[in-house]
Formats: sequence, structure tokens, C-alpha cells
Amino acid sequence: MSRWLVTNLPSWVLLIGLIVLISGGGVAIQRYLRRRYPALTRDEHNDITKFAYGFIGFVYAFFIGFVVSSMWGQINTADGNAHAEGAAALQLARDSTVFDAPDTDRVRQALSAYANAAVTEWPRAGATHSAEADTALANLYTALQQVQPKTDVQKTFLSTSFSNLDKTSQARSVRLLTARDDTGPPWPLWAVIFLTSGLVLGTVIIYGGEKSAQHYPMVAIVGVIVATNLFLVLQLSHPYLGEISTPSDSLQEVAAATR
Repeated sequence: MSRWLVTNLPSWVLLIGLIVLISGGGVAIQRYLRRRYPALTRDEHNDITKFAYGFIGFVYAFFIGFVVSSMWGQINTADGNAHAEGAAALQLARDSTVFDAPDTDRVRQALSAYANAAVTEWPRAGATHSAEADTALANLYTALQQVQPKTDVQKTFLSTSFSNLDKTSQARSVRLLTARDDTGPPWPLWAVIFLTSGLVLGTVIIYGGEKSAQHYPMVAIVGVIVATNLFLVLQLSHPYLGEISTPSDSLQEVAAATR
């Protein structure tokens, strides 16, 4: 579900929708309860509500902070792997200049084809192997194997080039495996998120506020906070999807450098 929301809805639509749903729904529930149970407008139970809200709010803040920190770490890991893939490929392009002109042109053309295929593969979040990228990577290996080094320098750079190509291939494999296995947070985690979010909003709704003009804005504000936290969790749930996802900038630089 989280994957579908992040993929099919623009981020601003998702954010506004969550705010309207949660904040507006909280105010609507509060209005119904104030009319259905007039005793809630009195402050007889406020001492207990304040204690409960303080405890629940602390647990909620700690838990959401932990979840966001963990998911942000996953984004950083995906960024690091993407940069490693691009950096190794870019170094391969630079090292190829020491070969003879025909070998250099062949390697750079093959590398350019791979970089463009990998960038094209990216919008699908690498969930499946792109046949075009697989072929381009195989052709790149073939292009390097066809290089005939004539000097010790060329031999050294050819060995380094194979090492960088292996790093590029390994980084792509990690990217593909990460994206393929990415299903977002498991349901127990979502259950705790929804439960703690509901408790935070619920304790504010049942707070004994006699003046509705002050109580409604308080519920709406807490609803906005809960909605924005859920929005952030959704955006961080998938390393290669959404506004905060890992971009393909490093491979685009490789494609630009080999034109």
C-alpha cells in the first residue's frame, strides 16, 4: 500500500490528503463526541488526560524518531551504493584514455551505453533487471577484454579498469536486490505507528475543553503533526521511490562524460 501511494500520488497531494483526512477527521470526531457526550467538555478528567497525553506523547515522539532515523539510514546506504556505482564507472571512463584510440573509443562507447541503460532502468526503481542494461554491461566486459595493452602503464590501467568494472557491477546488483526486496515497513511496524498516532490524537480529542473555539484548533494542530509524521514515514519507506529517494545523478554524470 505504501509503495502504491508513493508511486502514484504526487508528494503534495499525499501530504494534503493526509492532513485533511487526519486533522479534519479528528475535528469531526471531536465535534460528534462533544455533542454526544457533554460531560467531556468539563475538566473533571483533565488531570488523568494530561498525564496520559504526556506519557503517550513521549512514547510517540521517541518511536517516530527511531523509525525516521532508521529509514533515513536506509536512504543514506542506498545513496552511498549509488555513488559507489557511479564513481567506479566514472573512474573507468577516465582510465580508458590511456589505451590506444580504437580501444578507448570502444570502451567509452560501451560504458556510455551501460550508463544510459542504467539511468533508463532507474525509474522502475531497479525492481527487475533491465535486459538492455544487462546486455550493455556484458558488452562493456567484452570491450575491456578486447583491449590489447602494449605498455606496462596500459597493463596496469587495464587491471584497474576491470576492478572498477567489477565494483560497478556489484553496486548495481546491490541496488537491484535492495529495490526488489523493498516492500516498505512490515505490518507490525505500521500497526504500532497507527496505534500510537491514534492514541496521541485521541487523548487530545477527549480533553475537557469547555470552549470549542480553543479545543478545535488544538485537535487540528495535533492532527497536522500526526499527518506530517506519517507523510515523512511514507516518503522514507522506499529508497528508490518518492521525493527523498536516491537519484541516478552519479550515472547521469557517467553518461555525460562518455558522450
